[in-house]
Amino acid sequence: MEIKARINELTDLLNDANYHYYIEDRSIITDQEFDKYLKELTELEMEYPVYKRSDSPTQRVGGNVLEGFEKVTHRIPMLSIEDVFNEEEIINFEKRIRKEGYHPEYVCELKIDGLSVSAYYENGVLVRAATRGNGSVGDDITNNVKTIKSLPLKLKKNVTIEVRGEIYMSRDTLKKINLEREKENKPLLQNCRNAASGSIKLLDSREVAKRKLECFIYHLPNPEDYGLKTHEEALNFMKSLGFRTNPNNRVVKNIDEIMNFIQEKGRLRDSLPYDIDGIVVKVNDLATQKKLGSTSKYPRWCIAYKFPAKTVYTRLIDILFTVGRTGQITPNAILEPVIVQGSTIKKATLHNEDNIIHKDIRIGDIVSIYKAGDVIPAVGEPLIERRTGTEKPFQMIENCPICGSKIIRKESEADYFCPNVHCPARHVESLIHFASKDAMNIEGLGDAIMEDLYNYGYIKDISDIYLLKNYEKELEQLEGYGKKSVDKLFQNIENSKKNSLEKLLFGLGIKQVGNKTAKILSQKFSHLDNLMKATIDDLTVIPDIGPIIAWNVVDYFQQEVNQQLIEKLKQYGVNMEYLSSDVIVDDDFLNKTFVLTGTLGQVTRDEASRLIEERGGKTTSSVTKKTSVVVVGDNPGSKYNKAVDLNIEIWNEKEFLEKINKTN
Repeated sequence: MEIKARINELTDLLNDANYHYYIEDRSIITDQEFDKYLKELTELEMEYPVYKRSDSPTQRVGGNVLEGFEKVTHRIPMLSIEDVFNEEEIINFEKRIRKEGYHPEYVCELKIDGLSVSAYYENGVLVRAATRGNGSVGDDITNNVKTIKSLPLKLKKNVTIEVRGEIYMSRDTLKKINLEREKENKPLLQNCRNAASGSIKLLDSREVAKRKLECFIYHLPNPEDYGLKTHEEALNFMKSLGFRTNPNNRVVKNIDEIMNFIQEKGRLRDSLPYDIDGIVVKVNDLATQKKLGSTSKYPRWCIAYKFPAKTVYTRLIDILFTVGRTGQITPNAILEPVIVQGSTIKKATLHNEDNIIHKDIRIGDIVSIYKAGDVIPAVGEPLIERRTGTEKPFQMIENCPICGSKIIRKESEADYFCPNVHCPARHVESLIHFASKDAMNIEGLGDAIMEDLYNYGYIKDISDIYLLKNYEKELEQLEGYGKKSVDKLFQNIENSKKNSLEKLLFGLGIKQVGNKTAKILSQKFSHLDNLMKATIDDLTVIPDIGPIIAWNVVDYFQQEVNQQLIEKLKQYGVNMEYLSSDVIVDDDFLNKTFVLTGTLGQVTRDEASRLIEERGGKTTSSVTKKTSVVVVGDNPGSKYNKAVDLNIEIWNEKEFLEKINKTN
């Protein structure tokens, strides 16, 4: 047989064997035969590379080492799915759809805990795969995805198609990899999700192949192009092309069947060969999906129910105290290391003295640990019945753990504070805050580098940031900081001098003066000199400025050390004026009161507030009869419901931005 024909025969035979094994879960040839044929094909392709096909199974072993990942723009955005956490939110989702006049069927699917992927095929051949990224632009991971044997390199039909799914690592694979890593004294992979995400971003596809990743396909972005009418049909269509879809999907008719599916799969969760963290519920009818549409971030026709946080138990071995930038003292639980949902937890905040006393948490207790929102480690309750009598009751410290100053607590507050404005811990935190994005936005001065610069003595207070050029040679010697990085940092520092007053004011870290308050004060007083002369009476007449904030502002500027800091910043050329923009006269906003609720996808809340104020409107935090418009983002909550009850005008983010852009 001629060489080309034999290569084609082996390629087809091995691809067919892969399909039956990974998609249909059955073998059509033995492992020994597979290895033998793969070896023969590999040798033939090396000798006759001109005949190697793009769908050759030899690509599954990897072989390319990349310097980085190219960016891919998604033709159709890869939106996230809105998370809900309880039965009430699921019921509200279904009610909202019925309220809009629809009574659809739904498809319930397992929410695989992995990494989203988009795979694009031309004439049935895989040509590109990409991560979700920010939804619009992702990383090109084609070489690495080709190592995933459950994702076909060539489809059963020569169609051009994009599909989306989830890359994951099975529990058995994770165990096997960790056994090998343990033998080699390498750090263990913490969980299946992180292992999958980290593996797919390795630059050497040969290493990716060793991780034995798998993939389920669950979404067709443009089903109407293939004459499909339901999501169920789309799943079956993708399966017919050779894609692996999850067998646990189910079409249901109402809320009761949705809840039954969630409860059933929740009970089976630990018996699955892969991790799931919830259930996805999708409207089945594609025409209804299209009518329901999407927000800027989420489709409105589906939700993802997240299973409740899992709780584990460990011993609280100590309570240590940290000092924040405002001097706030926070007690932290030091724990015997424990894995919670795949992450090793050694430390968690205990918030404040009242929380500890209310729960009667003691050093030596066995305490419950969970992840609030499946993300942030939190300490629950102590197991009183597990006490041995050796536990130590909590005792609040009397002095700052860093500088030794006597700490104070005001009657109206739950937290203690270090009053020493020169406390080193406060200095580092205040420096980090000053350079942060919402303050002076000095890129390159993150937490770690700022701590280093403080410890080296290059920065002792905020004004020293503007003298960093004196240490140019020293900075270039720091790990990760060459001449190019240092030059860029200096440029970012120089650019920060041009910020409007509200950025500086927020960056100074005055107690309870956040972004919004800084903006209000900057607009009112125009120049920092004017604000520094303001009295408590001058401040309290301003809407949204109460007596506590007023006292904090006046007290800050009366302190000589702060006056000296401002004087230095002036000398170094930092702008002290509010760089106001002319108010745009717009009847959609002029003299109207707005409430922002939910998560906005394209602008931040601060940006949205600024845009409203520029057009003559104002924003408040509560919905009342005096509210003119409620702007609704994702997960709006009770403010949306109250707006509906009061018959207040509601804009989604798209409508809001359309009205903004009308006057740009």
